[in-house]
Amino acid sequence: MKVSYYPGCSLHATGKEYGQSVRAVSKALGIELKEVDDWSCCGATSAHSTNFKLSIALPARDLIAAERDAMDVMVPCAACFNRFKTAQHYLDKDKALRSEIESIVGARYQGGIRVRNPLDIVSNDVGLDTLAGKAVRKLTGLKPVSYYGCLLLRPPEVCEFDDYENPVLMDGILGALGADVRSWSYKTDCCGGSLTISKTGIVVKMVDKLMTMAREAEANCLVTACPVCMANLDMRASEHVRLPVFYFTELMALAMGLEGPEGWFKLHNIDPRPLLAGLGLV
Repeated sequence: MKVSYYPGCSLHATGKEYGQSVRAVSKALGIELKEVDDWSCCGATSAHSTNFKLSIALPARDLIAAERDAMDVMVPCAACFNRFKTAQHYLDKDKALRSEIESIVGARYQGGIRVRNPLDIVSNDVGLDTLAGKAVRKLTGLKPVSYYGCLLLRPPEVCEFDDYENPVLMDGILGALGADVRSWSYKTDCCGGSLTISKTGIVVKMVDKLMTMAREAEANCLVTACPVCMANLDMRASEHVRLPVFYFTELMALAMGLEGPEGWFKLHNIDPRPLLAGLGLV
C-alpha cells in the first residue's frame, strides 16, 4: 500500500529513533511512504493554548498539502495526530471557519482523506497474522505494558481511534511479535505532557506513578507511540522505579531482524540493552 507521510518535527529531532523505525518497518511491510510536500509544523503542543484559529490553520495547511497526493496520510506522532484530527473535525463541521482558514492558508480544503496512525495501519491493513509471519526473532521474555497516553485517544469524538477507555491495537501488535503483554489500568493516564520543563516536579510524580503501576503489573518495560510520552517516561522517572521504554516500531524492527535497533537503543536515556541482552534478544 501507499500512503502520504507526515513526520512532523519530533521525528526529525528528539524522536528520531521513532521516525527511523517507522520508515524501516514500513518498508519491510510493503508500505510505501510519500512524504507530504513542503510540510510545516502542525502547532503541537502550544498553538492550541494561544490562538484557536492558528491551531487549526497550521495543521490545515498540512492536511491540504496531503490531499494533493489523494491518499490517506500516516501521522506517527500522537501530538501531530491529535492536531490533524482536531483540524479535520472543525473544518468538516464548521463551514464559516473552513472558509476563514482557507483564506489564511491560501488553498482549498477538500476533505475525504483519512488521518491515520501506524498502529491502525499495521493492525488493520497489514494484519497481525502477516506481521507475526515477518517476525524472525520472537520477543520471548519481554513483558511490556502498552502506554498510549492522552493524545491518540482524546477527545474520542475527535480522534476516533481504538477503544478510548481500553485501547488494544498496540497490545495486539506486541503480542503478535511474541511479547507477553501485561494487563494494566494505566494505558491512557497522562504522563504530564509538555509540563516537563515548566513543572518538572509534577511530571516526575506522574511518571513515577506510571512506572510503579507497570511494576505492579509485573512488566519489565513500557512501550509507547508518542514522542512526548517517550521523552517524559525515558527522562523523568526516579531511579528506584525506572524501567526501559520503547517505541513500538523499534520492537517491531527488532523482531523482524531489521537493521537499526542497536543504534536507536543507544539514544535512550534508560538503556534497554541490558534487559534485551538478558533475554537473548540482542
